[in-house]
Amino acid sequence: MPQHSTGDKPLLSTPQLVFPSLPSAVDSGCGHTPPSRRASIGSPLSPGALRSATHSPLDSCSQPLCQLPAEKHGPPAAREVRYVSAGPKRLACGWWAFAPECLQAFNTPRGFLLFLCVASFLQGMTVNGFINTVITSIERRYDLLSYQSGLIASSYDVAACFCLTFVSYFGGSGHKPRWLGWGVLVMGAGSLVFALPHFTSGPYQVEVDEGIGTCQANRSVACGKSTSGLSSYRLVFMLGQFLHGVGATPLYTLGVTYLDENVKSSYSPVYIAIFYTAAILGPAAGYLIGGALLNIYTEIGQRTELTTESPLWVGAWWVGFLGAGVAAFLIAVPILGYPRQLPGSQRYVVMRASETHQLKDSRHKVASNPDFGKTISDLPLSIWLLLKNPMFILLCLAGATEATLIAGMSTFGPKFLESQFSLSASEAATLFGYLVVPAGGGGTFLGGFLVNKFKLRGSGTIRFCLLCTLTSLLAASVFSMHCPNVPMAGVTASYGNSLLPQDPWELTAACNAACGCRPEHYSPVCGSNGLMYFSPCHAGCPEVAAPGPGGQKVYRDCSCVPQNFSSGFGHATAGKCSSTCQRKPLLLVFIFVVILFTFLSSIPALTATLRIPGPIAFGWLIDKACLLWQDQCGQRGSCFLYHNAAMSQYMLIAGLVYKVLGFLFFAAACVLYKPPSGSSNGLEASLPSQSSGSDNPTDLQDAPTDLQFQSDV
Repeated sequence: MPQHSTGDKPLLSTPQLVFPSLPSAVDSGCGHTPPSRRASIGSPLSPGALRSATHSPLDSCSQPLCQLPAEKHGPPAAREVRYVSAGPKRLACGWWAFAPECLQAFNTPRGFLLFLCVASFLQGMTVNGFINTVITSIERRYDLLSYQSGLIASSYDVAACFCLTFVSYFGGSGHKPRWLGWGVLVMGAGSLVFALPHFTSGPYQVEVDEGIGTCQANRSVACGKSTSGLSSYRLVFMLGQFLHGVGATPLYTLGVTYLDENVKSSYSPVYIAIFYTAAILGPAAGYLIGGALLNIYTEIGQRTELTTESPLWVGAWWVGFLGAGVAAFLIAVPILGYPRQLPGSQRYVVMRASETHQLKDSRHKVASNPDFGKTISDLPLSIWLLLKNPMFILLCLAGATEATLIAGMSTFGPKFLESQFSLSASEAATLFGYLVVPAGGGGTFLGGFLVNKFKLRGSGTIRFCLLCTLTSLLAASVFSMHCPNVPMAGVTASYGNSLLPQDPWELTAACNAACGCRPEHYSPVCGSNGLMYFSPCHAGCPEVAAPGPGGQKVYRDCSCVPQNFSSGFGHATAGKCSSTCQRKPLLLVFIFVVILFTFLSSIPALTATLRIPGPIAFGWLIDKACLLWQDQCGQRGSCFLYHNAAMSQYMLIAGLVYKVLGFLFFAAACVLYKPPSGSSNGLEASLPSQSSGSDNPTDLQDAPTDLQFQSDV
């Protein structure tokens, strides 16, 4: 039951105080303005009445509208209190009729902020952490191309773009906590759908018998089992990501709005900053937890001879999504129980309405109407007014190019590191997490700190973004460098360890021609000569592997591996040859700089604007850099080996294109920017002061007139 009290008596409606013993408020020198329904968003109380008639957790006491002089009117007269219904307003925290008293301790802005932060943490951990971590694993498990995994990643942005307008218009005037709660439920359902293929595609089976793949025991695999059609599961992954986008849309639109409506103006930035901090910490947990889970075999409880360094290894990619889905369901329950407005927030609604009315753009009569924008019929005119604002369009395009680059790099960054430095999927995901978390989170915080420290406004902020974009553009030249591929016999080097001029590659040579090696058995080994081979069979190894000194399998008497110091054949060790690239520290430092300065100029509002092609374009470019494709009886599977030089060149081209476009858009915005004309002190003097959140109700009447200005941005 709503607990809106004056004293200890629970009320079912908003109270309105009436004083019949007083002749009028004007006679006592108290200018009380009649209540305005439009200004108070449906409440019959004026700003002064709201301050005195409500007793909430944010108020220390209830006071009358006007303090009457005691010497003129004598002792306080008995007051008659009459309650006028303002409609069915429910201010208690609970679900329908179930609203126990113990839950009301959480019915505060801090309590709501706690649950909202958990929801944003889950969203960041799932979408920006787990997804980017497991891309390589699901490609390997379900025979996907990088272009297809790019489609999976972009499904989130497609859903966000479709739902953004709908949620903003209808959710903005509706019950925001319910929209948020149902959104978190949909997001949880998306996580469970994303993990569903693990349970419906059957167990992951890989032939790891010690004799399989050697020269004498090599045998083909039936094509009926190889072409299993697992790539069709990409549609399930796309559906899961689409649900993630649908459910997360209310978080960064209605969530921020609900916080702003229910706290004092001066406290609102603090609450919103805490909310975004939780969203930034989410990807950090996603990379670290996801990387750790990839060290666990996907079929938990089943023993396997594969190691994490094996190209056939698939980690437990699905566990994180399962846990995130269950956690989202649990956190959605308390969010659904919050009221339309928190107790004691009515006065802040009035203050926001007054400020919004003062900040209306007087150049457009229709847009100056306080009721404009509350119905879907106003959407075309709203879009038209935005399109006529060149500053808004340029800043949106600049932010979109930055967001596109971020989306593409975050999706395929781990794969880039995995290929360049010959890392396992788990090692690459963890390393990329160590890069992107401090660079992205630190860049976001540092950008806000610098803007506030130097009091950048208007053109100063645009110049700051321009400088950050130029710096990251120069740092992006790091992709012109690359680590050379470990030489692989028949692909990048001949069996005599000389470079091959160009494709097509040929895995069969005189030393293994009698082995009848099949391309289905991809199990790379590293020869004692430093050359990597497609499998023990392609290295000409006839014997079953024996455990080596370090626990790795060692194949003896391999006919394609020459012995360096004595006659006879050499040996080969299971797994890829380790990279000896000396440019690794330099590459990592410059990638860190690119991410840092990209996030320094990040625009949080552009979470989904026009960044959709990012993962798709990057996936297509990475596919073009593939050297060795999985062969499933004539059908192409996932990529086994990438050309490091080509991958770096494609990443360089994509980075330069997006960075140059962003620089040009910011530069054009800087040239076209015109400062506000309504104040001699510029934009800073025109902003509402923190006194708008003051406890004095007369602040609304004493607000400075220079708030009425024409905003160009």
